[in-house]
Amino acid sequence: QVQLVESGGGLVQAGGSLRLSCAVSGITFSIVDMAWFRQGPGKEREFVAAIRWTTDSTYYGDSVSGRFTISRDNAKNTAYLQMNNLKPEDTAVYYCAASGGLTIHTIRNYRHYDYWGQGTQVTMSS
Repeated sequence: QVQLVESGGGLVQAGGSLRLSCAVSGITFSIVDMAWFRQGPGKEREFVAAIRWTTDSTYYGDSVSGRFTISRDNAKNTAYLQMNNLKPEDTAVYYCAASGGLTIHTIRNYRHYDYWGQGTQVTMSS
């Protein structure tokens, strides 16, 4: 059984930082692409970041580029999302996702991911 379990969300002041973790089990973590998506209130699911298993190449959504960093530790079967300089518009439920068989044309599209975590809430305090 494949499981993705996110952790690290919470309440943070604007300008602050958080690191999300996604622990993966039930699949060979080292050969799947990993990604983070988010969904804010009343919004569609949005691509945040992805990392390829083949090359460790990374991809970012325009709204987070330069502030967020995705990484993976194959020894720990865990992916991370370091979020710096958080803004009110970053408030959302953050989901990690995993899949094989992605391309540079599909890696940003949530519809192509096979496995999902339950999500973790990130909220900016005023």
